[in-house]
Amino acid sequence: MEKFPLKGSREAAAEGNSYITAYQTVMKKSNGHTSGAGAEGEGDANYHDHPLATHSKLTTSLTAAATDDEDMIDITPRSSPGDVIGGGGGSSSGGYHRETATESDTERDFAHAGNHHNQRTMHHHHHQHVPTHSAFGDPMDGALSFYGSSDVQDDIPGIGQYEDFHTIDWQRDIARDRMRHRYIVKKRQDSVWDLIKGSIDAGSGWLCVLLVGIAAGCVAGMVDIGASWMSDLKHGICPPAFWFNREQCCYPAKQSVFEEGNCSTWKTWPEIFGLSRNGTGPYIISYIWYVLWALLFASLSASLVRMFAPYACGSGIPEIKTILSGFIIRGYLGKWTLLIKSVGLMLSVSAGLTLGKEGPMVHIASCIGNIFSHVFPKYGRNEAKKREILSAAAAAGVSVAFGAPIGGVLFSLEEVSYYFPLKTLWRSFFCALIAAFVLRSLTPFGNEHSVLFFVEYNKPWIFFELIPFVFLGIMGGVIGTFFIKANLWWCRYRKFSKLGQYPVMEVLFVTLVTGIICYPNPFTRMNMNELIFLLVSKCSPGDVTNPLCDYKRMNITMGNSVIEVTEPGPGIYSSIWLLMLTFILKLALTIFTFGMKVPAGLFIPSLLLGAIMGRIVGIGVEQFAYSYPNIWFFTGECADSNLITPGLYAVVGAAAVLGGVTRMTVSLVVIMFELTGGVRYIVPLMAAAMASKWVGDALGRQGIYDAHIALNGYPFLDSKEEFAHTTLAADVMQPKRNETLNVITQDSMTVDDVENLLKETEHNGYPVVVSRENQYLVGFVLRRDLNLAIGNAKRLIEGISSSSIVIFTSTTPTQNLGPQPLKLKKILDMAPITVTDQTPMETVVDMFRKLGLRQTLVTHNGRLLGVITKKDVLRHVKQMDNEDPNTVLFN
Repeated sequence: MEKFPLKGSREAAAEGNSYITAYQTVMKKSNGHTSGAGAEGEGDANYHDHPLATHSKLTTSLTAAATDDEDMIDITPRSSPGDVIGGGGGSSSGGYHRETATESDTERDFAHAGNHHNQRTMHHHHHQHVPTHSAFGDPMDGALSFYGSSDVQDDIPGIGQYEDFHTIDWQRDIARDRMRHRYIVKKRQDSVWDLIKGSIDAGSGWLCVLLVGIAAGCVAGMVDIGASWMSDLKHGICPPAFWFNREQCCYPAKQSVFEEGNCSTWKTWPEIFGLSRNGTGPYIISYIWYVLWALLFASLSASLVRMFAPYACGSGIPEIKTILSGFIIRGYLGKWTLLIKSVGLMLSVSAGLTLGKEGPMVHIASCIGNIFSHVFPKYGRNEAKKREILSAAAAAGVSVAFGAPIGGVLFSLEEVSYYFPLKTLWRSFFCALIAAFVLRSLTPFGNEHSVLFFVEYNKPWIFFELIPFVFLGIMGGVIGTFFIKANLWWCRYRKFSKLGQYPVMEVLFVTLVTGIICYPNPFTRMNMNELIFLLVSKCSPGDVTNPLCDYKRMNITMGNSVIEVTEPGPGIYSSIWLLMLTFILKLALTIFTFGMKVPAGLFIPSLLLGAIMGRIVGIGVEQFAYSYPNIWFFTGECADSNLITPGLYAVVGAAAVLGGVTRMTVSLVVIMFELTGGVRYIVPLMAAAMASKWVGDALGRQGIYDAHIALNGYPFLDSKEEFAHTTLAADVMQPKRNETLNVITQDSMTVDDVENLLKETEHNGYPVVVSRENQYLVGFVLRRDLNLAIGNAKRLIEGISSSSIVIFTSTTPTQNLGPQPLKLKKILDMAPITVTDQTPMETVVDMFRKLGLRQTLVTHNGRLLGVITKKDVLRHVKQMDNEDPNTVLFN
């Protein structure tokens, strides 16, 4: 799960900045700016944009005309990504695209497309000294600049608002969207065109998720068809139409997965070389070709990931969870990641590796959601609003992976999403519906059902069976916890050893071992989806090709009726031993496979392990009922026929192990009954899922996704966990009581003092106080805003020098004998979230979770004491839980 860039994320950022600096130079020259902005452009790519501002920040971005009170140009840095460096949008230094490392691949594409038009616009506005634009381009005093505004700066879209590997401020982004919405509603009354624009804006969310659903369904269909064809390519080819897989090639013959003799059109590789289908020589040739194809597919997948999209490896769900909680990982949802993840997923599944495509499908759908959100400025330019689309896309991902739209919505709600208002629930439902509809129309599974493993049981279960069902749940929790601990140990070893330096070689070695040990066993050789279907399906009387159905049928008299019973044949016993061997091999291979540098999911291997366990237990219970039909709890229940269905136990076992690995409950049960069509068996599934979760939580606190989030050091504050300690805010705040707090005074620091403070510290923002002696809190100012405002003022305002006093108040000092003061009240957040030093940390943690805070200020009787950031909270939580606080890597 640890990505290539995560080992040297700062180096990667630096590499990106060299490109940015070069690009800025070109853009400056193209706009006729050859001097005066170099220092600012250089510093611009390195801003630490970590806002704390709440809704009050919006009011501070009022664009003011020159007034008596503030006789100066507006140097307020706009918070919109559409803004350019320079006052307002028409100043002479504002015409180049300030591209930073914060931009995703999609944003860069859009940004480059708009540069030519931007240059023309800048010439048009060059003569304006103090341009003031409304949110939609009309010059007016006091206009608000919004995130989604479309004034002249919006010809340069895609400028990132937050730095890479940083946390967003939910409060500010949601408040900005509210202000933007109010403005649009107000403008609707002005003209018909404004009414139409308002209606389009209101419906843009539904249109966006519609497009995401259609695209996710199409991509999933292509991945399914491609993976199916390439998987069968390891065994043979269809000469009449090489693009057919084995099922399509042999469709008239209704060929079984265990019997290849029925199909004359499908040619195995020995037959291609002129040999017979069976025998020692053909077996060896088939074996070699199987391993060679697997190595080819795996090497292609790993090489593509390594060269083009390092973020495309692994499952992606831990990162999606972190991104949806308000973290920025640029490029993780970009177009290259989408392309390479889709192609690499087909290749890695086809290589026969012990992995599934369901987790990566959530990542792929989220990439699609991110790309389409940039088409709609309302979502593409507001990180908090964008996460509503990503939540709906995650639901579509599960919907197309399993053919389970309701399960997808619940999976997004229970497991992935952090902020899930009712509006997002409806849109997720709609998105999952559209995606499932599109996938159904493509029919990649080649049958009339859109689900992965359709089974049709009509026998009721008896009350006694709850005992083995709960036993399966307990075993699922044990197996899941063992898998998590073993996989984490291996991933940690890979991360901190030399093995991590040779990712492609690791993939090839695991593929080689997998191919060599999996081919001889018919259960491990076949596709995992086919094997799960085999395990969950019931035996029909005429089924002689499936070794799991080798029963001897006989009629016996019980009371006054003659009923048919079945006795296991030799095929059943040999299959049980083969299945036990398959279970051990698949468990071991999954531990080493999950986390490699190829797209790899966990759902299908977990379902397979559980289905094997469940089928074996089911056969045991069935034989118990056959051997002791007269026991009291069978009396009356088995009077008409054999009531025990081993396939049902496989379904319940699959749910139990998947629940033990992921710790899902509600969404898991819904996915399982949608997956199999077994609506009648909701209660057994619920019993197994609950037992699995209880046992898993007792043995280990985290599911696999949370464990990998912690391993990678992402700042994820789990809303499901409770903070049970009795510490106070004063115990966590920075700096500690005896250390110095870096602050800015409201009217006694010079420009030089502020610049020195910015150079000497790396904080993302600074509290503003009355004075050094009187440290009462005035407000909070962002580092990025300070840098931008001082740079603009030096370039645009005459009389501003290093000795100018920086003022955060409305009044000018009465005796001002020095140079002209620099007034920065507009960039001051006068309503930061504050707590007192005696606030319990339980309350502080709740505030960070529920309000999505980036940081909060700590005061005592109105006097500022310190700051608590999200990173401080995470480290404190780990410290209280006796874990290493330094594992939190990112800010």
